[in-house]
Parts: sequence; C-alpha cells; structure tokens
Amino acid sequence: MKYMRFTSFIILLLFFITACSSETSNNNQQSDKIEKEETVSLSIGLMPAVDAAPILLAEKEGYFDDLNLDLDAKIYTNANNRQSAIQANELDGTMTDLIAYINNKHNGFDTKIVTSTDGSFAFLVGDNFEQKGRKKLGIMEVSVSNYLADHYVAKDYNIEKVYIPEIPTRLEMVQTEQLDIGFFPEPIASNGEVAGLTKLISITDDDGYMPEAMVFTTKALNEKREAIQRFIKGYNQAVNAINSDDTLAREVLIEAIDLKPEIQDLITLPTYHQARIPSEEYMNKIITWVEEAQKIQTNLKYDEMIAKEYTES
Repeated sequence: MKYMRFTSFIILLLFFITACSSETSNNNQQSDKIEKEETVSLSIGLMPAVDAAPILLAEKEGYFDDLNLDLDAKIYTNANNRQSAIQANELDGTMTDLIAYINNKHNGFDTKIVTSTDGSFAFLVGDNFEQKGRKKLGIMEVSVSNYLADHYVAKDYNIEKVYIPEIPTRLEMVQTEQLDIGFFPEPIASNGEVAGLTKLISITDDDGYMPEAMVFTTKALNEKREAIQRFIKGYNQAVNAINSDDTLAREVLIEAIDLKPEIQDLITLPTYHQARIPSEEYMNKIITWVEEAQKIQTNLKYDEMIAKEYTES
C-alpha cells in the first residue's frame, strides 16, 4: 500500500510539474504576443532647431523603441509646409511656435499644447552691417520670429520687415546682403556663423520659457493617449542625458540636420527642461502681443489650449 501511495504521489507530482511548465510556456507566449500588440505609433513634425534635440536623441538612442513607440519624425525647413501637413492629418502632432499656435487656434484649427520646448534663436548680420539707417529684417510673418523681432530688435533698430518663410532662402539673402538682418533658429544660426555671418543677438530665454511647444491634434489626443505618454517619457529620458552631457545634443543636431561639424562648439544651446506646460501668465503675454500686432480679439482660454495630463506627476 505504501508503495502504491508513493507511486501515486510521484505521478501527481509529475502531472503538476508538467501542467505548470505548460502554463508558464503559454503565459510566456501570450506575454510575447501582448508585447508585440502593444507597440503604438505616432507621427510628428519637427523644425531644424535645437528644440528637436531631445526627440532626435531619444530616437537615435532607442528610447522610444524601448518604450514600444514607433515614432515617425519628419524635419521641415518651411513652417508653412509643416502646418499644412498637420492640417491634412498627415501628422499627429508638431513642433510649433506659440504665435502660430494662437493664430491657428483662433482660426478654428484645434490642437492642444502637450509640452513647451526649449529653443535658441539668433539674429544674424553680414560683415558690412552698420548700426545706423533703416535695416531690412528677414523673418516669417505669423511666427516666433516676428514676436522676438519686436521684443529684441525693433526697439534698437529702424527696421523694415521682409517676410520669407523658407529658412535656407532667408540665410542666403543675408549672405548676399539682400537682407541686413535675418532671424534663424539654432543650429542654423551657427551654420551661418561658420559661413561668415555674425550673431547680432542671441536669445535662449523669454520670461522663463521660449514661445515654442509640441502640440497634438484633437484626434491624436483622443485616440493616441498612450503613444503621447510614451513620447513624453522618452523625451524626458533624453533631456536627462543631454543635461549630463550636452555634446549629445550638439552631435545629434549636426547629424540629423546635416550641418557642418565645425559648428558643434558654436551652437548656443538652451537649458533643457523636463516636459512642462507654459504658465498661464506667459500664454497671456503671447496672446496680448498677437492681438495687438494683428488687431484681432482671440477670446482664447488657457485651459482650452493646454493638455495638462501629460506633464502632471
């Protein structure tokens, strides 16, 4: 009897082990399947600017891949083309400036700000630039360039604004002296410096922020919440890496935008912050400028412009 009981025990034990092994195998297969199914996608537009460095670095180092985020990031040299792409639903979100954002929101194109971005800009001049006299200033009309021109250039110079949306064209016109002053984001500004131009004014801070942001469409906010959350997580990882070694930002910008390697140490980088939303006070400052400059009344409310949940801890 003892032998039979022992044999029965062994048989039951073997059955239990086999069942557990089978369940573990099934769970592992199911886990692998879930992991593959959980990959989410996001398409965004970027500008050739230092704001993009955390995104470009996260893409290069595989931070987004590790988060199972399939990110399609396209760089635009013309802000009008970038805006057309998001309005045509070719993009889920885009890097933009707050002046353009407010105008688009006022005109009925509904997006929300998910995070501020950290920019750096410069006004470039040629060798023959003189302080006196009327100066032709190359900028984009409804954009950060016009806002910063009023705050940092117009008060010191007699300027005539010339609206040129294409950044390479604007740079060439300063080089050929068709423009006296031109507005450029970094690192394009440093590329111009290597080509013989001079940074007349550099700007990396405007009351604690820069008038730049990542915005996402209502459709993306409704349907791709998880993808946007992973995007913010990867973005923050890259910010931490850059703040430990800003060479990472310099190198990835030169590589992604295909710029001259010798500009690396000339690039004026901003202080990179973890994803954050602009304050209500700062947004009101931008809105006031837009309304006065364009003689419009926007009636925009702060909470209608901001998606707070992605940066709330």
